[in-house]
Amino acid sequence: MEIQYFGGNCVKIAGKKSSLVIDDNLPVLGQKSITGEKDIAVYTGKALESDNTKARFVVDGPGEYEVAEVSISGVSARAHIDEEKTQNATMYKIVMDDVRIAVVGHVYPDLSEDQLEALGTIDVLIVPIGGSGYTLDGIGAHKVITKIDPKLVIPTHYHDPKLSYEVPQAELEDAIKSLGIDVSETVESLKLKNTEFTDTTKLIVVKRKS
Repeated sequence: MEIQYFGGNCVKIAGKKSSLVIDDNLPVLGQKSITGEKDIAVYTGKALESDNTKARFVVDGPGEYEVAEVSISGVSARAHIDEEKTQNATMYKIVMDDVRIAVVGHVYPDLSEDQLEALGTIDVLIVPIGGSGYTLDGIGAHKVITKIDPKLVIPTHYHDPKLSYEVPQAELEDAIKSLGIDVSETVESLKLKNTEFTDTTKLIVVKRKS
């Protein structure tokens, strides 16, 4: 399995038999869409959906999905800017090549026991850290990480001079300081096997692929 980061919340996960693209709203950020005809497109919120997706299959809400030997479970969540008791976001548990991945998107950090139970055991957590009232900041992301307790954490949605964010996002270094976890490694892309995880949570920065 290989995980690549393209900016914003957009991540591509390529497995042995399928590939999945998360939150490809790259045209809004001044970049080109990366979703292809063979990809599964997953969106954590309606505002992030692309109008011109070419994906073979689109997942954009709660439910259970099985596509091309990939298991996807969507869990309703309160978006970061939602009022209390409103749930306009979706978190996902993705199981591909025996690796369990959670994608939380722009959620409010106080996850419930029911939500945590629905996500279950997680190997890799993909979480935004840019803050500024738009999404999770380092402190909020730390709450989510502590509750989900993954083996690896991949941060997304932080400042990048080549991206046109609607709201300015925190610098990666500043967000990581408030996150309270040291960076274990910085990579161009992350290649994983389900046998490579340790008992200690590691923070890995995946560089944006241009």
